[in-house]
Amino acid sequence: RIQKDSNVQCFRAWSGTNPFLPGDDICPKACKGTCAFKRQLGVYDRDVFIPSRQVCSAGDECATNPCGTGQTCKDPNAAPSSLNDYVCSCDADPSIKATGAAATCTMDECTANPSPCGADQDCNDPDTSYGSQHDFVCTCKSDSSITKVDGPALCSKDECAAGPCGTGQSCNDPKPTAKDIKDYTCTCDNDPATKATGAKATCELDECSTSPCGSDQDCNDPDTKYSAHNDFECICKADPSVKKIGAAATCSKDECASKPCGTGQTCNDPSPAIHTVKDYICTCDNDPATKATGAKATCVLDECTSNPCGADQDCNDPDTKYSAHLDFECSCKADATIKKIGTAATCSKDECASKPCGTGQTCNDPSPTIHTVKDYTCTCDSDPATKATGAKAICDDPATKATGAKATCILDECTSNPCGADQDCNDPDTKYSSQLDYECSCKADATCAS
Repeated sequence: RIQKDSNVQCFRAWSGTNPFLPGDDICPKACKGTCAFKRQLGVYDRDVFIPSRQVCSAGDECATNPCGTGQTCKDPNAAPSSLNDYVCSCDADPSIKATGAAATCTMDECTANPSPCGADQDCNDPDTSYGSQHDFVCTCKSDSSITKVDGPALCSKDECAAGPCGTGQSCNDPKPTAKDIKDYTCTCDNDPATKATGAKATCELDECSTSPCGSDQDCNDPDTKYSAHNDFECICKADPSVKKIGAAATCSKDECASKPCGTGQTCNDPSPAIHTVKDYICTCDNDPATKATGAKATCVLDECTSNPCGADQDCNDPDTKYSAHLDFECSCKADATIKKIGTAATCSKDECASKPCGTGQTCNDPSPTIHTVKDYTCTCDSDPATKATGAKAICDDPATKATGAKATCILDECTSNPCGADQDCNDPDTKYSSQLDYECSCKADATCAS
């Protein structure tokens, strides 16, 4: 009969009081290895022979694949007493290993809770191998150009700080935190009722920019605030008194109705049924070949108004119709028989050539090479001091002369009655140069003559 004997000692790697007694834990929980039957030599216990027994043996610990996939397991010592000495090494990075447990081969640093970048930033770990640490990148959600490696980036939280609304608008960020993106509001300074969220507001709207009135009308938008709609005014170009607000006005379409060509011309509007401006045609009644579009035609052209002949010639335009060009006639003032059509005539420039002074006088033209009229001088041959310009000289009294006109050659001093009523007057020499030679004589007494 098997009896319990407290003196029986356990084999190595066993624990308990007597592992051979029925009912006891033959394979104790303290055994961390593999519980297996081992053939042993017979052991006696109070004359009872136990032919075989159970022992705790560690064996090859890698057999149960404790490292998992992606790792290699190696047990350097499979002895029963050698427990938890197996080594797990990462296949991707053999330098990363652990003894008695699976190695930590991957680590995405962005999976940490809370995120290492914060809620207002995106996190990216480019290399999640365990050996690659502190390489995660933080990128601001509000501005992807702002990044930082191994730590949160400094993101602008107040979106109004960058001035997104521009001039003429006020910016308000109701939640100036980086996680609230594009919640700022732009409000028009000139029209607070007009605003936009996350973008510039449209503060100005000139409704005339879309040309709502048409080409035959002028458009005026008195209030270009965005909130002021349909206040533009259309004004007819042909008649500014015809206008309409918020829509095109009904203007007179036949432009000839206002008689834009005036008298002496015929007006024709080729498209009176549509809104076209200044397409009417003015045609000269006296010259149908001459016409103009959108304006009065030039029906009369006196070519002599530009003085094409010069100062020494007279100009005459026989036909002043606009279509009759270069028909003006130039005739020399010195000799009207010399003339030319369409250009200046070649006139005689030396006025003495026509002998204007006559006989007994010498003619001199001081400027025979230019077109000057009546600048010649006539000088008396008998008295060279007596001369006249532009006319014959009066040579009867060589001492008497005049420039540019006839000389006064005779002067009877008695004609002014210098002697008085009671005396007789006698001028013995009436030449102009002989003055104060008249004689006064008393009518009643000859002795009073003086």
